[in-house]
Amino acid sequence: MSSATANPSLSSPAVSHSSFPSYYSLSRRQFSLSFTPSFSSKNFSGGLKLVSLCCRSPNFNSTSTVSAMSNSSPSPLSAIDFLTLCHRLKTTKRKGWINHRIKGPESIADHMYRMALMGLIAGDIPGVNRERCIKMAVVHDIAEAIVGDITPSDGIPKEEKSRMEQEALNEMCEVLGGGMRADEIKELWTEYENNSSLEANLVKDFDKVEMILQALEYETEHGMVLDEFFLSTAGKFQTELGKSWAAEVISRRKSTLASKGK
Repeated sequence: MSSATANPSLSSPAVSHSSFPSYYSLSRRQFSLSFTPSFSSKNFSGGLKLVSLCCRSPNFNSTSTVSAMSNSSPSPLSAIDFLTLCHRLKTTKRKGWINHRIKGPESIADHMYRMALMGLIAGDIPGVNRERCIKMAVVHDIAEAIVGDITPSDGIPKEEKSRMEQEALNEMCEVLGGGMRADEIKELWTEYENNSSLEANLVKDFDKVEMILQALEYETEHGMVLDEFFLSTAGKFQTELGKSWAAEVISRRKSTLASKGK
């Protein structure tokens, strides 16, 4: 079905100036409005839907599009600055594996990516927003682009670690230019940090499952035993999905160790 456009006068009863948000404060004569017919169900309702609003003011050198969603997208400059900063997540190796002298260990971004895949393939769970889980997995360690991967072996108190990461997160969101996207990142990170939702419970489990799965893979690849990663997560899974996936990893590990006589 093709859409039609029209440019009715601003005095048309179908369009009320008072219906526009308050930030459209310039003279109405400076605006160019584009409309498309509004359809409901099978029948044409006869109404018109505003699809764009352009401002032609003598104070501007060119036509500027006024968008109610302007704060939702960072500027190209801010976006590329932010993404460049996030490059560190690809190059910073996870310290737990470095401490165990794993050759070519995974990066922070590697870890977060497989967690996001877990959210993608997880079955539907009542009350859980899978899309939110994927987003949360992508941002949960994002502050480590600045502070690095802080582990218990570093001896930094949990409260201080959280403070450092919060400060780093705020700095990254400033680089992004603030706005709706930065606010969303902060909200997701805080929700995960506080373990304050069903989504956070699940993503916390993804974090542990990803770690023990990676530990199993390194054990298999390097012929070593990495007991501490399994011991540190035992009994700490919060969701049935997390428990079942962890059980599968542990079962495979037992089989592998048994085959090697360990």
